[in-house]
Amino acid sequence: MCPGKLQRIVLLVLVATATSLAWIQGGRAAELVMFERDGCAWCQRWLHEIGPVYDKTAEAKVLPLRRVSMDAQLAGDFSLASPVRYTPTFVAVDHGREIGRITGFLNDDAFWGLLSTLATRITSPVSPIERN
Repeated sequence: MCPGKLQRIVLLVLVATATSLAWIQGGRAAELVMFERDGCAWCQRWLHEIGPVYDKTAEAKVLPLRRVSMDAQLAGDFSLASPVRYTPTFVAVDHGREIGRITGFLNDDAFWGLLSTLATRITSPVSPIERN
């Protein structure tokens, strides 16, 4: 293979890769990232009270849940407005940027109210849902 042809192939691959990455970044869906830690009683309470129903809610359609262990710190694909220090912390992310967060878990009413406010920053307001 001649050097000129190889250079063109490499250039095409680089352009295709850059275009793909830009498209993926621009089209990245919003999500709710739950930062948790082993042994966190409030994390366990959230998982017990909210976890089983979360995926069935309108909020989950706007902000699907991703759980991240504070011990592993593997959530480097978006930028945070400030470090996460407490668990659980729920960070709403849209297009790779934090748009809001809920620090801690007090009860289900407080969580759903705060989450609904965050969801409205992503799309049109989420209609209230009756929860048992």
